[in-house]
Amino acid sequence: MSVEKKSKKRLFIGLITGTSFLLCLFLASLWYVPYVGISSFGPWAAWILGIVVTALILLVGWAYLALLASIVLGKTFPFSKKARGLTIKLFLPLMTILGRIFGLSKRKIRASFIKVNNELVQSKAGTCDPDKILMLTPHCLQNSKCDMRLTYDVDNCKRCGLCTIKGLLELRDKYGAHFAVATGGTIARRIVVEKRPQLIIAIACERDLASGIQDTYPLPVFGVLNERPHGPCLDTQVSIIAVENALRKFIKAEKLPADADKNVGMTPLSGL
Repeated sequence: MSVEKKSKKRLFIGLITGTSFLLCLFLASLWYVPYVGISSFGPWAAWILGIVVTALILLVGWAYLALLASIVLGKTFPFSKKARGLTIKLFLPLMTILGRIFGLSKRKIRASFIKVNNELVQSKAGTCDPDKILMLTPHCLQNSKCDMRLTYDVDNCKRCGLCTIKGLLELRDKYGAHFAVATGGTIARRIVVEKRPQLIIAIACERDLASGIQDTYPLPVFGVLNERPHGPCLDTQVSIIAVENALRKFIKAEKLPADADKNVGMTPLSGL
């Protein structure tokens, strides 16, 4: 595993540990602070509140341990399938706040989250038929000087090779997965509803990937980060090899084409 990937995992583990501790501390304070006042409702009121708060603390602790076991050991606890959901819905927003307090950029936090999310998706999603997989990309992958409209029909692409859309179309044709280009979250959600995939391979920046993973939960989303040599949202690029490797992770072995080991006919660009 590369140093960068290990660093991303360490950042995530550190943030999730701090977030879980602070959340448990907050829950404990809900019982301790009003302890004297709540006793006026009856001798058992404080005990009942304490039991409820303790149960919530145990729930957070169990979710944290289940997530940590999946990340570090690759093992699962009972009910650990819910770990990804808790990470997306509960831990990520709190981790972002905690990270900002310590001066960490949102980009680093989101990249760490995407890395861990991908590992959880890979360990839990299994494999499926290629026509149950949707490759979803932003329109900024299209060359900014191109006047072809690809949002509603990617086959309008002339495959000139000036952007990575050509390579992604070749992946679609080679493996049989769906491929779509979206100009925003609303269109992306419409595409997901229409295609009804079992799994999405999404290409975007850290911000859009993190929000897309949250929006589509519980549908598994495997993220591939794009590269932005010209700045955000302009002529972005992605590694075709990285996307192809992602496809091969989730397509059933018997459904892979005979020449699946051959690279798609396009020069690879940098990516996740």
